[in-house]
Amino acid sequence: MSKGPGLFADIGKKAKDLLTRDYNTDQKFSISTYSASGVALTSTALKKGGVHAADVTSQYKYKNAVFDVKVDTDSTILTTVTFTEILPSTKAIASFKVPDNSSGKLEVQYFHDHATVTAAAALKQNPLIDITATLGTPVISFGAEAGYDTSSKTFTKYNAGISVTKPDACASIILGDKGDSIKASYLHHLDESKRSAAVGEVYRKFSTNENTITVGGLYAIDRTTTVKAKLNNNGKLGALLQHEVVPKSLVTVSSEIDTKALDKHPRFGLSLVLKP
Repeated sequence: MSKGPGLFADIGKKAKDLLTRDYNTDQKFSISTYSASGVALTSTALKKGGVHAADVTSQYKYKNAVFDVKVDTDSTILTTVTFTEILPSTKAIASFKVPDNSSGKLEVQYFHDHATVTAAAALKQNPLIDITATLGTPVISFGAEAGYDTSSKTFTKYNAGISVTKPDACASIILGDKGDSIKASYLHHLDESKRSAAVGEVYRKFSTNENTITVGGLYAIDRTTTVKAKLNNNGKLGALLQHEVVPKSLVTVSSEIDTKALDKHPRFGLSLVLKP
């Protein structure tokens, strides 16, 4: 693949991941194994509130294709097949869910040194069509996306964004919700290994005149332990500690508290991911 500007979904992704990834108030356990034939199996159990759920995911790679099959406790089977380099600089992703016959979807991605284009459509009579385009370089890029419902002949979304990325920082602005919201974010790495960072995000909803400001940080205590924290202007404070027990195996403890309602009990989450 080319070293171009990346996908539209990558705009603002680093800041978003630092503020959202691994924060949870559920209990999750996941274990992965690998067979001699190259099949990867991942079993996951989740407790969310009073609801229990589980799933098993298998992945098999063959030449330029990757096959993923996920079976959950609702007897739903999700299959995803990813092909790379069918055509030069092109990736194709097909997915479908059983027993939902209308869940099929096909996405094609094209990567160029100065542009990235994607097109996705549901595999049914009157499909939803999503198109994105990004122009620029790995340093600065401009992108837009649109969604169209062929049954109602209306646009379901149209958004635009800009991203600037440097070795030690990245910034982005996204105009979303059909022009009804704007989000600006900035992330700055505090060390060369990029294991400590600070991030800020400002979100404004024009129709409701609502503003949300969130700041957060990541700090590496040592080679195997990191802590994260975030706080927004609504008083929601989140924190987590993640420790690598053995290589690739992580235990994460997180919590969330409303600083404007200290009489309420904090919410806690625990995640354990084991990989060989």
